[in-house]
Amino acid sequence: MTVDRSDPGRRVQTHHRVGRGTVRIPYPIGVRTVRVVARQEITPCMIRITLGGTGFADQHTYQCDDHVRIIFPEPDGELRLPVPNDHQMLDWPHPMPPTRKYTIRHFDPESQQLDLDFVLHDGGLASTWAESVKIGEEITIAGPPGAKAFAHNYDHYVFAVDATGLPSVARWLAATPPDVSADVVVETTDDSEHAYPLAQRRRVRTQWLVRDGRSLLAETVEELTPPAGRVFLFAAGEAGDIKPLRSWRRTHVDSLITGYWKRGVDGFED
Repeated sequence: MTVDRSDPGRRVQTHHRVGRGTVRIPYPIGVRTVRVVARQEITPCMIRITLGGTGFADQHTYQCDDHVRIIFPEPDGELRLPVPNDHQMLDWPHPMPPTRKYTIRHFDPESQQLDLDFVLHDGGLASTWAESVKIGEEITIAGPPGAKAFAHNYDHYVFAVDATGLPSVARWLAATPPDVSADVVVETTDDSEHAYPLAQRRRVRTQWLVRDGRSLLAETVEELTPPAGRVFLFAAGEAGDIKPLRSWRRTHVDSLITGYWKRGVDGFED
C-alpha cells in the first residue's frame, strides 16, 4: 500500500486550522547521524540535549508530540541501523536494535538544531546516555515518522501528562495564541520538576501534582469542569495512570491518549 507523504507540513497546518479530531499524517522518514552540541539542566530531574548537524537539512516536524527514535549501539558496540526504502519509510533490522522514542521539544531549521528533554531515572538506557554523553559525540536518530495531528480550533483543551509529556505540552503552549483556553494537569514524582518552564497564557490553568503512592492524574482530570464548547483532551504519560481517561473521553470529549511508557517494561510501545 502506498502512503501519501507529500507536503506533510501543509497537511498538518490545514488540519490544525480547519480539521476535526485527530488525523494521522505521515512524513518522509529520515535516518540522521548528528552531534551533541549542548546540554542543559532544565530541572534536577530533567536534562536537555541539543543535537545539531547538516543531517537536519530536510528534517520534518509540525506537531507538538512529534518524536524521533534514538538508535543505540548493541552492548558489543555494533550499531545496527534501519535502511530507507522506496516508500519513504524504513526497513528495520531484526531483531530490533536498542532504541527509545523522545519528543522533539524544539527544532530550529535555521541553525539545524533539535532539542530533546530527558527525564533522569536509574537504569534507563536513554537516561544513562543523556547523563554521561559529551558535547561533540555522535548519535543516530530516525524520524519522526509522522503526526497524530489534532485540530487547533477547539474552544478548550485539557492536557493530562506526567514529566515525560511535559515537552509536548511546552511545545504546544509556545505555539498557541495568547487567548487559548486550557487546563494543564501535570503529575510528577518530585516537586523539583515543577520548575519545568511552560509559556504563560492568561486563560490556561496549570495544576501540579506529586505522585505519592498512587496516581491522582486521571482522577484530577475527571473532576475538572471545562467551560462550555468543544473540548479536546491530550493525555500522555505512564500507560496505567492515563488508562482511566480512555473511558472518560468516550462520553465527554475528543482526544489523543498515548502511553509514553509503562512501569517495568523497557522500550514500551503504545
